[in-house]
Amino acid sequence: MSIASPESSAPPQVGATLQSLRQAQGLSLDELSRRAGVSKSMLSQIERNQANPTVAVVWRLANALRVDMAELLGGEKTAAPTIQTVPAHATPLLATPDGLCSLRILGPIELAGQFEWYELSMQPGGALESAAHEPGSREHLSVLSGHVEVTASGTSRQLQSGETARYAVDGPHAIRNTGKTVATALLVVLHA
Repeated sequence: MSIASPESSAPPQVGATLQSLRQAQGLSLDELSRRAGVSKSMLSQIERNQANPTVAVVWRLANALRVDMAELLGGEKTAAPTIQTVPAHATPLLATPDGLCSLRILGPIELAGQFEWYELSMQPGGALESAAHEPGSREHLSVLSGHVEVTASGTSRQLQSGETARYAVDGPHAIRNTGKTVATALLVVLHA
């Protein structure tokens, strides 16, 4: 049995590693705080080595940064798996207030606001109405089943299964299920 030296018994100083990982991903303290569910003031204290995070906080930060806990604690960086999978139950789902439309968020969170893709499911009569996105933004809607109507830039088009619509979304726009059955589609949003 060996006795640990005082240097090795000190808690790891994760501040510099946390700051480096956060900055490498282009995240502000506010954004990392939102993703990890850790207060901005706590993050700031950790980065300045004024506070040592609990295991639960390290776990939340590692998940938010998509790194192993060992890397955040200053250990070796582990190679990312060749193929990453996301179980169906871990795919976030958004629904309209009336429950007639749902969006499964298929894209990774780090691309949100740049490039997003969703699986859209709409009950008959369901509508997904959106405010304007940034100037130059576009949507690509590929209908997998059912019938939908797309309205953008003051124009409406009917789409059937197998058809794709591409349109500007820098003004109010909407997708409506005009059929009598559930409609499904893939929706890709390219932000300018």
